[in-house]
Amino acid sequence: MRLRDFYKNEMHIDARILDLIDDCEKGLSEKFCDIDRMVEYNQVRLLKSMKECKISDRHFISTTGYGYGDDGRDKLEELYATVFGCEDALVRPHWGSGTHVISDALYAVLRPGDNLLSITGRPYDTLGDTIGLNTSSGALDNGSLANWGITYSEIDLDLGGKINVLKALEAIGKTNTKVILLQRSRGYEWRPAIPVRDMIEPIKEIRKRYPDVFIIVDNCYGEFVEDIEPSHAGADLTVGSLIKNPGGGLAPTGAYAVGTKRAVELMSYRLTSPSVGREIGSYAASYLPFYQGLFLAPHIVGQSLKGAVLTSKVFETLGYKVTPKWEEERADIIQCIRLNNPEELISLCQAIQWTSPVDSHVTPFPWEMPGYNHEVIMAAGTFIQGASIELSADAPIKDPYTLYLQGGLTYAHVKYSLIYAISELYKLGHINQESLGSFI
Repeated sequence: MRLRDFYKNEMHIDARILDLIDDCEKGLSEKFCDIDRMVEYNQVRLLKSMKECKISDRHFISTTGYGYGDDGRDKLEELYATVFGCEDALVRPHWGSGTHVISDALYAVLRPGDNLLSITGRPYDTLGDTIGLNTSSGALDNGSLANWGITYSEIDLDLGGKINVLKALEAIGKTNTKVILLQRSRGYEWRPAIPVRDMIEPIKEIRKRYPDVFIIVDNCYGEFVEDIEPSHAGADLTVGSLIKNPGGGLAPTGAYAVGTKRAVELMSYRLTSPSVGREIGSYAASYLPFYQGLFLAPHIVGQSLKGAVLTSKVFETLGYKVTPKWEEERADIIQCIRLNNPEELISLCQAIQWTSPVDSHVTPFPWEMPGYNHEVIMAAGTFIQGASIELSADAPIKDPYTLYLQGGLTYAHVKYSLIYAISELYKLGHINQESLGSFI
């Protein structure tokens, strides 16, 4: 077969590594069909929304200055509200990251004396300074929530990885809780992502007992993985980054916030100011990548999921601990792999960088990245800088040594990166003949 010969002769991949990958891939057809059905459902649902919103090429035109009456911006927000099944939306290139839009969501609805309660455990590392958890970094003096007199508490997931509704209700009753925060994805934790269907009952119970509490969901890495979103489950605000799933690999920057009219209105005041809210904000480049990226998002997410499933099965076959396992249901695009030591983790991350379409000549090393408590290594040879819907991998350099791999615009790219990474680990002695078993 020409492909196999290319891997062996041009890419210098050992035939036994190819046998391992092929053997793992053969057992994934049913799982891949499930992913394809989800892609088709979300694609048709998205097309229906685009038709309802009457998207036209005039909506791709750029604006300058204040941006009053920006039809392309306003129509894009109408489209997001329709796709996410909620009352209103803000979709803006002015948000620089997922952390930025989550932070704005918290500041938008919290006031001095309020309590923020996370019911999915400790949030992602980069929110630590926003909340005021990292006192050693001076967060209490830099305008953090704590600096504003806003308290924070958290509840871990139960032993089954589910939201502990009873503890959440109890904690709300004991504090002046104004906001409930749910993080759908796992962050840098060895825990399952939270399926949207597992949010429905907790949100319903909280809403019944405490109707004035705002429920905010960090939806990063989760969009279009399932057939519904947290906004369909009743969240007041669902927020995420456009250089992750919903940007489809084309959106050059930005983030979104969707939810109730009141919550989105408060977000607009944080985005600009209470006097003008959502009415200003121009974009001098074309809006085309945002529309086209959203259109492609279900397909791109499907490619990423297939790559994650194959990666999970291959590393589990080699004896590594992984989560989720290949056959398990997924609520985000992240694949976790637990390595044996920092050298192995760094080697795997570097191998992924070396198979990137951009900056493949660059060797990543751990460094003190802003917002993190440990040195972090990141592989991200992406067309859009830092876009984690494109194939990327990162890990804090701490025990247990866990790599977090996500994204992939094409399944073929993820598969090749996996083949090359396994080959490098074998050459460096991290994978031995015994772990490869019958393939040697």
